[in-house]
Amino acid sequence: MRVRKTITAAVLAAATLPLSGCAGFLVPAGEGEPGPTPSASVATPAADSGPTADAPAQGAPAPVPTPAATSGDCPASGVAVEMGPVQTAMFHRAVTLTLTNCGAESYRVHGYPSVRALGDDGERIPVPVNPGGSMFGNDEGPEEVVLKPGGSVTSTLAWVSTKEGGDLIEGDALEIAAAPDTGARVFPLEGHDIRLMDELNTTAWRTGKAE
Repeated sequence: MRVRKTITAAVLAAATLPLSGCAGFLVPAGEGEPGPTPSASVATPAADSGPTADAPAQGAPAPVPTPAATSGDCPASGVAVEMGPVQTAMFHRAVTLTLTNCGAESYRVHGYPSVRALGDDGERIPVPVNPGGSMFGNDEGPEEVVLKPGGSVTSTLAWVSTKEGGDLIEGDALEIAAAPDTGARVFPLEGHDIRLMDELNTTAWRTGKAE
């Protein structure tokens, strides 16, 4: 009986050890228990630097350039002045000036062209400018005209190139504008006998040539 109890006790002890070891190997600590819930990862958006100064944002319409007030050779005033060829007769000289409405709106004309004589350095020289006619045409006086786009009026500019006309001054060019408050153009004068002048006479702007 003493031996049996010892064997029985030994067998029980041996059976207990393997079971404990299997429990530690097959079922690790914490197995089967809910672990900590992982936090949702939040993606950090890339910093948007926005469109650059040179390129528009993707999908945005390209910038439309602002159209100019006038197109082609038409100045901002909406009217252009041209000078015709110099006409000569008995020491008298004359040119026909043409004012054309090259803009998109109507333009009101009233009075005389603005004319100045220029020296070879581009400076204005003291040549008198008078309203009046000449042997090339009479001056009928100012007439108010409303020019539609493409419409035009004319004026005759004349001067005397002989000593009988008084003290002569040699001019290198003429500065001509539709009116004193509009942009002027410079027209060179070629030929010594054409550049000599005592005074400049202009007729008013009219829808037809002065006669």
